[in-house]
Amino acid sequence: MTEQTRAPAGPRVLGARDGRIVPSVGSVSNRFMIDGRETGGRFALLQHLFEPRALAAPMHLHHDDDEYTFVLSGRIGAVLGGEEVVGGPGDLIFKPHGQWHTFWNAGDEPAVVLEMISPAGLEELFRSFGDFTTPPDPQTLAEMAAKYGCDLDFDATFPIVQRHGLVF
Repeated sequence: MTEQTRAPAGPRVLGARDGRIVPSVGSVSNRFMIDGRETGGRFALLQHLFEPRALAAPMHLHHDDDEYTFVLSGRIGAVLGGEEVVGGPGDLIFKPHGQWHTFWNAGDEPAVVLEMISPAGLEELFRSFGDFTTPPDPQTLAEMAAKYGCDLDFDATFPIVQRHGLVF
């Protein structure tokens, strides 16, 4: 049985302080909760921990992965297919594959979300950000994203950053 298809481990509880937190070079850190290796590649779960006014990522499109952002605290703004929305605690923001999107902390306080990814794999891109000590240049970031089936659009990102006073 390969690592990608191994049977799930027995029952477990991930405690409130469990899971590896990987600081990002930006203003969003990631807490890894369930990796694709644990689900046969079907699903991954992590927490994004946003500083105030932090942009999670440039405008981007996933070719294969759907993302679901469940807001635990704070307010999360998003552009989904050209439309701006804001979600608060208890709201779910659906970012389907094939749709241009980005998202950010729309408030002046920290925000926390659960990020569900299906199928798994994209969480490895977030994990790779922990290797940087300074933000990667746009070309490097685009090359990294491409390895995980993502296209980036920096030209569409900067007006959003300016309009909302975001950190990116």
